[in-house]
Amino acid sequence: MEQKIQKSFPKEFLWGGAIAANQSEGAALEDGKKWSTADALPTGIFGNIVIPPPENYLKKEAVDFYHHYKEDIKLFAEMGFKILRISISWPRIFPNGDDTEPNEAGLQFYDNVIDELAKYGIEAMITMSHYEMPLHLATEYGGWTNRKVIQFFEKYAETLFKRYSHKVKYWLTFNEINMTLHAPFNGAGIMADAEEVDKSVLYQAVHHQLVASASVTKIGHSINPNIQIGCMVAGGPMYPMTPNPSDMIEMMHKDRNTLFFADVHVRGKYPNYMFRYFAENDIQIEMTDSDKEILKNTVDFISFSYYMSYCATADEDLNIQSRGNIMSAVKNPYLEESEWGWQIDPQGIRYMLNLLYDRYQLPLFIVENGLGAVDDLIEKNGEFTVNDDYRISYLSAHLQQIYEAIEDGVEVLGYTSWGPIDIVSNSVCEMRKRYGFIYVDRHNDGLGSFKRYKKKSFDWYKEVIATDGKSLF
Repeated sequence: MEQKIQKSFPKEFLWGGAIAANQSEGAALEDGKKWSTADALPTGIFGNIVIPPPENYLKKEAVDFYHHYKEDIKLFAEMGFKILRISISWPRIFPNGDDTEPNEAGLQFYDNVIDELAKYGIEAMITMSHYEMPLHLATEYGGWTNRKVIQFFEKYAETLFKRYSHKVKYWLTFNEINMTLHAPFNGAGIMADAEEVDKSVLYQAVHHQLVASASVTKIGHSINPNIQIGCMVAGGPMYPMTPNPSDMIEMMHKDRNTLFFADVHVRGKYPNYMFRYFAENDIQIEMTDSDKEILKNTVDFISFSYYMSYCATADEDLNIQSRGNIMSAVKNPYLEESEWGWQIDPQGIRYMLNLLYDRYQLPLFIVENGLGAVDDLIEKNGEFTVNDDYRISYLSAHLQQIYEAIEDGVEVLGYTSWGPIDIVSNSVCEMRKRYGFIYVDRHNDGLGSFKRYKKKSFDWYKEVIATDGKSLF
């Protein structure tokens, strides 16, 4: 009788979670920090830009990770996390962005967080720019449209590498860098909607970010050759709506909105298809010989977020849009939707992993994946909890497909769920849309005790990690 092989993830697989400073920390103006661009979007990335930010808004206190980080990290350790992806708030380190010296209180806070993680044997993964930059750089310099911002970012990154690279192995430069095309203020500090920004201006800002990313990759490797520096893209694969060849070509074009950013980070130069796109759309950007040299400093691995897949069609009659994380695209009639209209496609993550690995042959890291839902806090056996079977079902299905990709031969370094504790959502700036394994008692009206409660998914994820994923099968 043939013995059944027990499915499991590799022993060295890095299990964990991911949070962003602007959605979790709060303490918006504490210890020398000044406003960030995230503070100026009090109702989410599709809301109005408000400068100065209003007196009260959810991200101002968020879930107060700034004062609760020890309690939260202890809970992450109880789940068995191997890694926690955090972001560093740029204005906590350089409050205006163009300051001469860094803010020591800000640097010390992240020392404390990294050391607390190390106490439990949890690695830190640091994102240097996760949808925020000092608001001063947006208002005074025009955000990433200004080439000077490259130098400010280099100085900021060098400060981080010198301070933390002996304790932190994994680094990311920009979060979901491709989303600058869809949300320019959120991604690049450009004070206008995507439809209003001249394409030459938009792609010049993108170019400055790509040059900055490559430059700080060089700086990081020169300070500590042993660290791993990756890029991060919002990963949502495109499917053709039909086998019509025109739909296939449309899918190719749409996929390149993501792949272009990875191509430059991995291959160290602009792909030829972008020069055709620039020519046909009268897009002109300044790209110096020095820029071309800097771009040759390529990344060690590729990371991506995955929430949903999309469809592409050349038929305008079928072009019914579905709002996703930031980008909208054509609905897939074969998929169900979350409460926020995000289509649920676990197999898409296997496809995305294979697509990226076949194209680049670099290690991959899934740094965001999760289900935003309305959670009801209930009392059970004298304890408060949430019966979030829907989240367990969603994550189980995706993790099973990640296993299939690993079996396909894809090198996957790890998985950090978004977000392991409830945080303020980025797209709509709500607490009602919850992702965590840990419930935080805070609500859309700003009220709440900030108490933390374990959801049903807390013990589920704990078992997944403890069994190297065997419990999924």
